[in-house]
Amino acid sequence: MLFDFMNLNELTIKEAQAGLRNKEFTAVELTQACLDRIKERNNELNAFITVCEESALKEAKIADEMLAQGKSLALTGIPFSVKDAICTASVRSTGAAKILDNYTPPYDATVIKKIREQGGVLVGKNNCDAFGHGASNENSMYGPVKNPYNLDKVAGGSSGGSAAAVADNMCIFAIAEDTGGSIRQPASFCGVVGLRPSYGRNSRFGIMPMASSFDTVGPMTKTVEDMAIVMQVIAGNDHLDATTVPEPVPDYNDELNKDLTGLRVGVPQEYFEAEGMDKEVRQIIEKQIKNLEKQGAEIFYVSLPMTKYAIAVYYILVPCEVSSNFGRLDGIRYGVRSEAKDLFGVYSKSRAQGFPEEVKRRILIGTYALSAGYYDAYYKKAQQVRTLIRLDFDRVFSDVDILITPTSPSAAFGLGEKSSDPIQLYLADIFVSPAASAGIPAISVPAGETKSGLPVGLQIMGSRMSEGLIMRVANNIKK
Repeated sequence: MLFDFMNLNELTIKEAQAGLRNKEFTAVELTQACLDRIKERNNELNAFITVCEESALKEAKIADEMLAQGKSLALTGIPFSVKDAICTASVRSTGAAKILDNYTPPYDATVIKKIREQGGVLVGKNNCDAFGHGASNENSMYGPVKNPYNLDKVAGGSSGGSAAAVADNMCIFAIAEDTGGSIRQPASFCGVVGLRPSYGRNSRFGIMPMASSFDTVGPMTKTVEDMAIVMQVIAGNDHLDATTVPEPVPDYNDELNKDLTGLRVGVPQEYFEAEGMDKEVRQIIEKQIKNLEKQGAEIFYVSLPMTKYAIAVYYILVPCEVSSNFGRLDGIRYGVRSEAKDLFGVYSKSRAQGFPEEVKRRILIGTYALSAGYYDAYYKKAQQVRTLIRLDFDRVFSDVDILITPTSPSAAFGLGEKSSDPIQLYLADIFVSPAASAGIPAISVPAGETKSGLPVGLQIMGSRMSEGLIMRVANNIKK
């Protein structure tokens, strides 16, 4: 296979692996192609906060030396980017908030360490909604990320920078974080593959915590095959994260080769009756459901009545955990410190200047819900309903193997379109938040495009630890 050296950045992981091993190009050339694309497009898209040009080329050179010695690991020489809310050793990690503008972690998050041990080349840190607070990537203190398909549209949030970087071929893959839909929704808006793994499947060590009982780490890739490759590297137990499970990691690549004959596919009616569901989105998803049936899958229409409460549960419990987790960001121990006459002034000024409005809003909501007079009415009640949502999924998964839904009720919306109405912005996560509340895996895969050329994502959900199964189904979705 001959490659156009001007388009190396457009390769998938699988294609890049083959080219590097066959010595058709070098890791330095592949990395330079991605860096050139970042220089060409980042001023428009704003997908990167930090670009690691010098260190990336050094890492690529080391990868070439490994390849020359016949030491080809799973990701040797493959350029990747990382959401800025994930810690990377010796690389500035801001969380897209000014309070951490000067923060450089002394260690890698476990998932990043695993990728670097396999020879991956870090090209930069992606823009995001500050600390993951948002559904449009307009809440970054470094400016909004724009959609590569239409610069007047949002890239989705909170991992919009990662989605845009992969979609625009600025990197070969990216690592991001999903609390309530932050991987899947931007993957849908930007036409890439995004996976939220089961809670406990991948380590959260080194992730800037937003809501510790919701946060998960997953890849954003160009293909499902690439998703399986990355998951094979990063999944597994971690002694640094007590929430990871000791269950062995299956062979995800082997799972992709199985057919769909006899697969029981559930179609939850609540997702297709939701207010604000775009007709084009509905038609694209329904067409894909028929295609799965033609491939031998059996279609069942099911009900998830607790789905309608998922957004309310999410926006009570997540702010509560935010209120608790963000006490560490005070301008004293690390990050940007504002000067004041007394200690209280240092705290208040540092946080006032270092947090964007959405972060402040969630801290206040969470503090209120956790207060003595309202704890039982809000936090405790939300936890009880969260359990009912999980039981809802358990019941349905006793009858079907997977669930198929739209990832988002619409394609990407306009920049500024929802920013003045936080409630409307929260509702953009209506189809992705239920899986987050239940802790189950869910993947978004490109399913088609609207007449205006905007991508539409299809979401596949499975029972806990069924990442291989949902990737197998996703691999059979063709636009």
